[in-house]
Amino acid sequence: MEALLKRELGSSTVRATGHSGGGCISEGLSYDTDSGRVFAKINHKSEARRMFEGEKASLEAILSTNTIKVPKPVKVIDLEGGGAVFVLEHVDMRSLSRYSARLGEQLADLHLHNKRQKEKQIKAEQTVGKGQSDVQVVDKFGFHISTCCGYLPQLNDWQADWVPFYAQQRLQHQLRLVEQSYGDREARELWAQLQLKIPQLFAGTEVEPALLHGDLWGGNVAEYSDGPIIFDPASFYGHSEFELGIAGMFGGFGKQFYNAYYDKIPKAPGFEKRHQLYQLFHYLNHWNHFGSSYRGSSLRIMKDLSK
Repeated sequence: MEALLKRELGSSTVRATGHSGGGCISEGLSYDTDSGRVFAKINHKSEARRMFEGEKASLEAILSTNTIKVPKPVKVIDLEGGGAVFVLEHVDMRSLSRYSARLGEQLADLHLHNKRQKEKQIKAEQTVGKGQSDVQVVDKFGFHISTCCGYLPQLNDWQADWVPFYAQQRLQHQLRLVEQSYGDREARELWAQLQLKIPQLFAGTEVEPALLHGDLWGGNVAEYSDGPIIFDPASFYGHSEFELGIAGMFGGFGKQFYNAYYDKIPKAPGFEKRHQLYQLFHYLNHWNHFGSSYRGSSLRIMKDLSK
C-alpha cells in the first residue's frame, strides 16, 4: 500500500501511523506523507471505485457550501487486484458531545444553503444593471453522479418533483431489490397500497431542493478540536426532512442537536408521518444490506402509512 500511495500521491515518503478505522463497508488506515497525514479507505469489492467516486463528489459538494466540516477528499485509486482506495484528509476525531448543538445549527445551514443561494440569485437579478446572476442554484432533485448508501448505488436522476423522485428512485428501487432477493409477497402488496397514499403526506408542503449528507446516522458524525464533523456521505439534493429519518433510528443525536436544528428549520405540518416514510427507506436499505431482521420494521411502517 505504501508504494501505491507514494506513486499516486507523488510523495517521497509514506509511513503508516498505526491509526486505523472503518466500518461495516470499508477498512481504513492513516499514513504520514510529504503533504501531511491522510486517511486511506480500502474496499476490495468490484464496485468500490463507483462507491468512492460518489463519496468524493458528495464531500466536494458539502465542502463548497462552507457550512459544516467534512474531511477534504484527495484521490480515488484503483487496486491492482480489484477494488479501490479513497484517500482523504486525516482528522483527529472523538465522539460527538460538546458540539451537539453546533452540529444541529450547521446541518440546518447546509440544508438551507441552496435556498439561500436562490434568494441571492433573485436579489441579484432584480438589482438594476446587474443582469444575469452567476450564483449557482440547483432547482431539481437528484445529483450529478451515483452515490451509495452503504455499498448499494442510489438512483440520482434529476427530477423536478420530489414526491415521484422519492417514491420511484428511493423506495421503489429498494423494493425492487427486496423482490429480487426475497420475492416478498407482503412487501409487494403493501407497496401497491402505500404508493397511492404518498402524495397525501405532502399535501400543502413546499419542498425545496436541499443538499443532504444522505446517510446521517450516529456513526457518521463526530467532533474534532474546532467543532462537529460529518463523513461517509451519500449526498443528493432532496427534502431536508429526509436527513432526519436515519438520525432518529440508531441514537447518537440528543435534544441539543434537534433544538438547534428546528430553531432554523421548524417542523412543517405532517412531519411525523413523513418522518416514518423517510425511515422506511433506511429500513429497506438495511434489509437489502443485512438481511431479513429489518423486514418487520419495513412492513410495519408500510402498514401504518397505508391505513
